[in-house]
Amino acid sequence: MERKYRLSTLAIHAGEEEFSPPGAVTTPIYQTSTFAFRNTAEVIEYQKGDPSKYLYTRYGNPTVAVVEKKMAALEGGEAALVVSSGMAAVSTLALTLASSGEEIISTEPVYGGTFHLFKDTFARLGIKVHFVDPGRIDEAKGLLNDNTRLFFCETPTNPNLKVADIRRIVEIARESEVPVAIDNTFATPYNQSPLSLGADFVVHSGTKYLGGHSDLVAGVIVGPKKVTDRAIETMKMMGGCIDPFGAFLLLRGLKTLAVRVDRQNKNGMKVAEFLSAHDKVSRVFYPGLTGSAQHDLAKSQMRGFGGMVCFEVRGGLESAGKVADSLKVFINATSLGGVESLACLPVLTSHWGFDEEELKRADVTPGMVRLSCGIEDEQDLLEDLEQALKNI
Repeated sequence: MERKYRLSTLAIHAGEEEFSPPGAVTTPIYQTSTFAFRNTAEVIEYQKGDPSKYLYTRYGNPTVAVVEKKMAALEGGEAALVVSSGMAAVSTLALTLASSGEEIISTEPVYGGTFHLFKDTFARLGIKVHFVDPGRIDEAKGLLNDNTRLFFCETPTNPNLKVADIRRIVEIARESEVPVAIDNTFATPYNQSPLSLGADFVVHSGTKYLGGHSDLVAGVIVGPKKVTDRAIETMKMMGGCIDPFGAFLLLRGLKTLAVRVDRQNKNGMKVAEFLSAHDKVSRVFYPGLTGSAQHDLAKSQMRGFGGMVCFEVRGGLESAGKVADSLKVFINATSLGGVESLACLPVLTSHWGFDEEELKRADVTPGMVRLSCGIEDEQDLLEDLEQALKNI
């Protein structure tokens, strides 16, 4: 799109015009594994980099290309790569930038899958990952060296919505010319724009808010084209491509991103306020609460605070389980970001397999319940929580 449109408009129109046949309002699903060439000359043109030609869907597909253009527009980046999952996005970017013998710095806590990838899988590959508390982010200065290839940060974090200072991370990393990647899954482009704060890359689990309907698995990388082009090669070799129908579902979900997240922001705030005043709740994690220690930081880099709310009940796992089992509107399920409200226990889902020390560092306790607020009526969500909490 030639002129600068706002996010809600970009979510609907960006990237669409190039691949829609005449008269088609919706981008088609190019449900094919391979593409035909009219002659050998066209094959040569493709191999020389002609972007209008396609060879094989693992390498690229027109439906996928539309999503990539839209995501680049939404995040304000030069280019995007859509892959098969959020973990594929993290691993593809990291393995594009770092090799055996090199290092990565990551804030901690991060999503459990990311943590195990960095701690276990990358260790076996000879890539060392240093973890740093975002509350003591200046300690990262002592970890940077000539072998550091990436500074990775998730903010807000899963599950307890800790907020890291993106501007300060960028400032520290710039001193050593290390690129910064922000996992923007919880915030979404609607609530936070890391690239505008100086970050080099954004990654997403497109499964969550971007898709928005709990019916697809996808991941996204946004950043400089010279790096996303290299990441495409990594993706090709590792096989983490998204299928055309998954790309179509992601494209469909993105068109309602703004209206969904706006409603989820409002529901999240109402739920957090309700829980913070409840006598059976010991802690509430939500950066939108004015009493939150991180509210000012969140307000300085976020436009909205999201639909994720985490809270801790007295009585540990037994009490948390009773709450989850008693909910009627909230569905007891993992994942997040869909139109329906979900509830899960982090120690049994995202942070299963963490030892006691790792749980302590992540500030994840057995009594925690993580909520993903959907777009239902806010009063129904509050009444559901009220009746569930009566069971402990």
